[in-house]
This record gives sequence, C-alpha cells and structure tokens, in this order.
Amino acid sequence: MVEAQLKLCIELVPDSCWYRNLRKQIKQSKWDRLRKQVYADQGNVCRICGGAGRLNCHENWSYDDDRHIQRLLGFHAVCGMCHHAEHFGVSQILAAQGHLDLEAVIEHFMKVNGVGRKEFAAHKTEAFRVWRQRSKHQWQVDLGEWAPLVGEIAKIVCE
Repeated sequence: MVEAQLKLCIELVPDSCWYRNLRKQIKQSKWDRLRKQVYADQGNVCRICGGAGRLNCHENWSYDDDRHIQRLLGFHAVCGMCHHAEHFGVSQILAAQGHLDLEAVIEHFMKVNGVGRKEFAAHKTEAFRVWRQRSKHQWQVDLGEWAPLVGEIAKIVCE
C-alpha cells in the first residue's frame, strides 16, 4: 500500500516535539482567527472526508529526516474523526482513558480510504516505525511563513 493512495493518514509527531506547534505558541485570539479562516477557505467542511459539523484546524508538517527539521507547511480543516485518525497515538491514549471509541476511529479510517483492516494495520505499523525512528532525534521546528505570528521565537528546538 502506497501512502500517497490514502486520503487519510496517521501522522505521528516525534515525541520530543509534542505540543510544540503554532497553536501553542500564539495567543488564543490569533489562533481562533487563523483556524476560522482555514475553515472558511475550505467551505466549512472536512478536507479529507467532506464531513460537515465541528472542525479542527490540523497543522500540516513536513519532515527533513537528515537535518531533523519539522517544517509547518499549512493548515487543513478536518472533522473530529479524521483528526483522531491523523493523531492516532493520542487517540490510543484517549481510548485507554475511556474518552474515545478507538474502533470507531479505525472504521472511519478504513471507510475514508476504502481499505480493510489489513491495510489499516500495515499503515499503522509503518507510521509507528517512522515515529520511533524520528523520536530518537532532537528536532528543530520551523514555523515557516507563520513564524511572524509568534514573534522572536520563530524556531523552536524540541528537547
């Protein structure tokens, strides 16, 4: 299974960079303006599955695995289920605490991608393999064109 064929992917952030994102670095009022603009630009529907309702503003990152730089590329409006699938590691924690039906997240992933459990399991295994490898390193977070929203703390080193 080639990841490019999937509409919805598990996107695991290296553990040293958890919570070191733009949303956590700017005032809530700035984040609210940004996310509402993202929702409006995407027609107030999930970019992945087309679902309407409550949306999340998902930060889209690229990873330079040689230089260990995590770069912010932009934002996507996504529904709650797609967001839980993207952040499957956190979703597993929420499910273990009784706050989320993990099976529903897996079913959503399979439905959106038109795949079965075997393909989901293979994708999950690969996503966690990459995450384990990336989590061995210290990463620099580059906020890209959104760095001015933060001010002088334009680059974040994850420790």
